[in-house]
Amino acid sequence: MGWVVKGFRLVNGVCLQMLTDSEPGFPRRLRGLSIAPPRLDVRGILPESDVVVAMVGSRAADREQLDTAHALAVELARAGALIVSGGAIGIDAAAHRGALAGGGQTVAVLGCGIDVVYPARHRRLFDEIVARGGALVTPFAPGTPPRPGHFVRRNAILAGLADAVVVVAASSSSGSLHTARSASALGRVLGAVPGTEGCERLLAAGAALVESAQDVLAALAGRPRARLASRPDGSAARVLEALDRRDPRDHEEVAVRTGLSVRETMSLLCDLELEGLAILLPGGNYVRSTLAWAS
Repeated sequence: MGWVVKGFRLVNGVCLQMLTDSEPGFPRRLRGLSIAPPRLDVRGILPESDVVVAMVGSRAADREQLDTAHALAVELARAGALIVSGGAIGIDAAAHRGALAGGGQTVAVLGCGIDVVYPARHRRLFDEIVARGGALVTPFAPGTPPRPGHFVRRNAILAGLADAVVVVAASSSSGSLHTARSASALGRVLGAVPGTEGCERLLAAGAALVESAQDVLAALAGRPRARLASRPDGSAARVLEALDRRDPRDHEEVAVRTGLSVRETMSLLCDLELEGLAILLPGGNYVRSTLAWAS
């Protein structure tokens, strides 16, 4: 039970606001979307901004990747963008802290109840986010613990809150790729910082190349920076030609189509994947990337 005062409620020691999709304070970018929750619990006040950028990435990011996320968030905040992320360790925390360091505001979308501090080490960070004019938001009721399935839903809402989603660092199985897929499905601008397997695949599939705040703002203005493709020659060109954009093919089929040995075909497919020209799908099949198709 809690006490209700002027639209706010005190629950388990946390002052929260419950917003339904029919109320004025409900985020306008979420209205009408199939992924929009019927209610959001909010700690703090959701800031208004003309530009909202979601930054996501690996929990296991290294120092260089964390520094990249922090610096990018600082730049974007100084340019007037509101930074949204998931409140997790790794890239999320670096993005939140960068936004604050840049004098901006930030919003953390949680995969648990608003009164559950997860991860526990972020209690001070969450307090600072709220104290600096930002907010914590969640579609889950108070007391709800974090569960794996909650973060998939959290990621979709995170993408819906933003105008652009930037993946800073990701493995091929990173949860941040769920956010990227949601961004594409919702028609949001999708960008990726080069250098990790998951991001390279996003770039190969057509995501905007992001190395600075200006790259994000340019993509939002309809001028995305594209990865320049190199043109393979010799046997590599034959392997690329044997791939289709929509019909996945495994290395054995590609070997038959090219007349090359299976070993050489596998090696060349790996090279093409690293160059962003081929995409390895679950199950070991390959397709030709958007980048290769356009080159």
